[in-house]
Amino acid sequence: MSRNRIAPPLVVTFLAAVFNAHGAQRIAPPPAGKLYQGLYFDEPVANRDPTEHDVTAANVARFERSLGTKTVWVFFSDNWSESRKFPAATCAWIRGLGKVPYIRLMLRSDVEQNRAEKTFSLANILAGKFDEDLRAWARAAKAFGSPILIEWGTEPNGDWFSWNGKWNGGAKEGPRRYVEAHRHIVDLMHGEGADNLQWIWHVNWFDVPEAKWNRFENYYPGDDYCAWVALSAYGPLTPRAFDGTESFRFKMETAYPRLTKVAPGKPIVIAEFGCDIHHPKVAASEWAKSALEDLFSHRWPAVIGFCWWNESWQNDDHKKNDTDMIILHDGGLTKVFREQLAKRADAVQETPILSVQ
Repeated sequence: MSRNRIAPPLVVTFLAAVFNAHGAQRIAPPPAGKLYQGLYFDEPVANRDPTEHDVTAANVARFERSLGTKTVWVFFSDNWSESRKFPAATCAWIRGLGKVPYIRLMLRSDVEQNRAEKTFSLANILAGKFDEDLRAWARAAKAFGSPILIEWGTEPNGDWFSWNGKWNGGAKEGPRRYVEAHRHIVDLMHGEGADNLQWIWHVNWFDVPEAKWNRFENYYPGDDYCAWVALSAYGPLTPRAFDGTESFRFKMETAYPRLTKVAPGKPIVIAEFGCDIHHPKVAASEWAKSALEDLFSHRWPAVIGFCWWNESWQNDDHKKNDTDMIILHDGGLTKVFREQLAKRADAVQETPILSVQ
């Protein structure tokens, strides 16, 4: 057993009966040799762009039925452009299914990317302009009671998000401000007693821009500010993409040594991976098959779980250029997941494990 898979003092199956128990409870890594599977799902709806929180209980049931599997967490975004209130209703139905809410805490004015944030800048966060909102959110999370996986500042080493250093002081100040903001948010929520929040630090597999100052190591908030770390590692994201066509293994072999060095002993989740199903040169089914085979081979022993990004969106005025990464939209991809998960059924941890500390 590697140091990343050390069992906590007491581990019990995470059943609905314990969701309302009190105390500092955590989601433990699965037993050695097993992996968790999470679910992110946001299918297109007429006349509306994806919100990253459109998932429903019916979607979960359909996904699990189609793939013959069980998922442990449901991953969704909490966009502060819509509301600054804790998403209690969404968390409640997820918990009602016996699953764990995994929240992307998205302090952003809108879903536009590649630009500076208008309201929730790192400077404004550090100035305390949202402290009362964050405290209220934390108190509601504490009242919810059961464990929640949570991340803020997703993929900070990618300049598509406004919390990247490019938009917050550049090479000299950007990463430092991100670290300070991350710690500020976590400290505020811990100060409200929201110890059921299990913090995850989530980076992209490569740095954009690819510069020394922007390496993801520079954004690490410290061992005391995250329980797990997470990685995004995608294949081509659009049918016309010329880059990103490398295998999942290539991306993991690039990022994994860096991630385990900056956060030694931390469990790793592949929080986001996926591949467009219409790319002319990369077959999503083959890309996914190789990825799943490598994940279940445990060639990266710190990895404890994975989650495919099931989403579609429009890229321009030509429908043939739209992105679609939803497993259930492609028969070959669905078959790969169903067969790979069935073949390794004994290696899939289908229920969350609760660590009582």
